[in-house]
Formats: sequence, C-alpha cells, structure tokens
Amino acid sequence: MARYTGAVCRLCRRNGEKLFLKGSRCFTPKCAVDKRPKAPGQAGGARRRRRFSDRALQLREKQKARYTYGTLERQFKKTFRLAERQTGITGENLLVLLERRLDNVVYRLGFADSRPQARQLVRHGHIMVNGRRTNIPSSLVKEGDTITWREGSKKTEYFKRISQEIEAKTVLNWLSLDRATLTGQVISLPTPDQVDARFDGKAVIEYYSR
Repeated sequence: MARYTGAVCRLCRRNGEKLFLKGSRCFTPKCAVDKRPKAPGQAGGARRRRRFSDRALQLREKQKARYTYGTLERQFKKTFRLAERQTGITGENLLVLLERRLDNVVYRLGFADSRPQARQLVRHGHIMVNGRRTNIPSSLVKEGDTITWREGSKKTEYFKRISQEIEAKTVLNWLSLDRATLTGQVISLPTPDQVDARFDGKAVIEYYSR
C-alpha cells in the first residue's frame, strides 16, 4: 500500500478527531476539524452516525496510528511484530517504538512543525545522530543518542527561523534540548504515560490477531 498523498485534513475529519498532521495549523481556527467537523463526502453527517462493526473500529484505530506517525502498512506491521516479541504489553511497546522513530524525535524536539516535515528533513540529510548523518526516518533512537543539525544545514533560512521559534516550543521530558545550539538528546526511552497516544493499542492488537 502506497503512502497517502491526499489532503491530510480529510484523514482527521474521517476519524472525527485531530491527528495533528499539519503541525501548528491544527491549533488555529483554520483547522479543518473545527471548521468542518462532519466526515468528508456528501453524506458525511450520515456516515458518522452509522454503527461500525468491531472489525471496522479496530481498522480505524490501526489507521489512526499509521496516519499519525506517517508509516506505510508494511512498516507499521513490521513494527507491530517487533512490539509483540518484546516483553510487556504489546500496545504500549508499539507506542514506544513509534515514538522512537527518528522523524518523530525530530518533530518532538521542535525542529519541525509536523512529522511529515520532520521526515523530509531527515531524508534530505539535514539531521545527524551521534555525529553521523542519518537519512532514514524510521531508524530507532536509543537512550543517550544525540540529535544535531548538519553544519551546512545551519546556514539555511529554515534553520534560522527554527532558532528563533524554538523558545516557544515544549519538549517532552524523555528528551532534552539545548536551545542555544539546537542540540537534542534522548535522556531516556519514552514510557506510555509520557506520550499522548492518538490510538487504542488494544484495538490494534485485536486487528492483527484475527
């Protein structure tokens, strides 16, 4: 299944809640969910009132997780199988693995306004992990990893803008950020209670357990 390339606001409206796919725009009155809360399509209102089967609800939760973190179906399923093999609760393991993705960490550090933008920064080689350039958005960070900008990228207008805007951004407590140098560090692996999950992990488990 290819990556979704349509209007991301339709995904939020289809799920009936904000998935924060457009970054700062989602916090403004321009947000499509606030302006048009009905599901997309001519019969949006009726579709939202329709009763869904358990299977459909499980699929919706799985898709919400996929869309939130911007993964392909094959990538997501691979991450789920990895979560299954780990000790502990599979749904919580899945959330932690998704949070450890490099593109998500770049977003969480405030280097990008959205995960798609963070993924683009990584792919274009602007981000370094432990002093080495890494262009794989799905790579998993580890405790103690340091995330910095490539020297050449610090000369761009985008970096200058981020340097000015970074003061207003909040960083989760499993990460640390030197706002003067825009250097981030993974001080511990995330725990489920440190992350605002946008999906029901139990429903995802039931979806793949059929």
